[in-house]
Amino acid sequence: QWATIRLQKGAKKPQTQMPRTPTANGIIERDETPMEKEIALLHRADFEFSHIFYFCRKGFEAIVEDEVTQRFSSEELLSWNLLTRTNVNFHYISLRLTVVWVIGVVVRYCFLLPLRFSLAAIGITSMIVGTTVVGQLPNGSVKNYLSEVVHLTCSRILVRALSGTIHYHNKENRPQKGGICVANHTSPIDAIILTNDGCYAMVGQVHGGLMGIIQRATVKACPHVWFERSEMKDRHLVTKRLREHVADKSKLPILIFPEGTCINNTSVMMFKKGSFEIGGTIYPVAIKYDPQFGDAFWNSSKYNIVSYLLRIMTSWAIVCNVWYLPPMVRKEDEDAVQFANRVKSAIARQGGLTELPWDGGLKRAKVKDTFKEEQQKNYSKMLVRNGSVG
Repeated sequence: QWATIRLQKGAKKPQTQMPRTPTANGIIERDETPMEKEIALLHRADFEFSHIFYFCRKGFEAIVEDEVTQRFSSEELLSWNLLTRTNVNFHYISLRLTVVWVIGVVVRYCFLLPLRFSLAAIGITSMIVGTTVVGQLPNGSVKNYLSEVVHLTCSRILVRALSGTIHYHNKENRPQKGGICVANHTSPIDAIILTNDGCYAMVGQVHGGLMGIIQRATVKACPHVWFERSEMKDRHLVTKRLREHVADKSKLPILIFPEGTCINNTSVMMFKKGSFEIGGTIYPVAIKYDPQFGDAFWNSSKYNIVSYLLRIMTSWAIVCNVWYLPPMVRKEDEDAVQFANRVKSAIARQGGLTELPWDGGLKRAKVKDTFKEEQQKNYSKMLVRNGSVG
């Protein structure tokens, strides 16, 4: 609290090079008025050359801070949590605050990190050994029971390794067997957060290294659905295997993250429609992390998985809320895209997240030409509608 107050007051010498505006980034004040309304206002009178400055301003706003790229970097905090520079206004303030930060570094790296690393090693080893042993048993209720015990126990050890504090809400809506659990995606640890409270069948691509060892061991005891890289490109094959899994009501619910990439805990981006073409009951889950104790977001274009895990395990703690939403089924007059949007809206409302229509694939890919053409057509229609072309 003391550090936050100091940050809010700022340094003793005012920072005159940064203009004061009501916006969070201190650079530009965005105009949230829709383009359609602005164009209608512009063209109430005859065209003037100055009208083009409206589009220039909109272009500069998009360059400075667009709706997409800012979702792929760590969210800005209102105060400093003594971990990293998570506040653009933070700078050296006093020797006392520096001493507090150094003490925190010693505690996190010399005491918490070794303990957490030991717990993580125990959890991963137990997962590999336990699932391998259970996998040798014949299929039946005993094997399923022991598999769930192993998965739950090891997941809870791994959550302890992150000093995880998780609050689960509306447990009566927890996913049931034969269903599909869909959740917003912030971090690779999302799966551990959910399996700490129940067992799921995972869906994903086959990996090598340590992750590959874990995948091969767990699939022996639990009906996870792992795909080879070539199979992942065949959407029909993926859909077929998932339908076969959902059709068996004795199998665990499938856990899917429809965004396909990690978003920074502030928003929910476009859900891929494939998960909603399978059929069956959808169990939405909203996950919201508290960034005051640690940044759970994985910026994969900036940090590899080892660097990310080191940052997570040297945080103060991982604190989050998980809401189980009522099950949802596809309506007769809905297509897969409309159903996906309805589920996404429910998750965004419950988690207090911003709902965005953009594809998370823009994290690494360029905007498709077809999408640009669609926006150009919309722009042309607005101009024609307001009498600018004739």
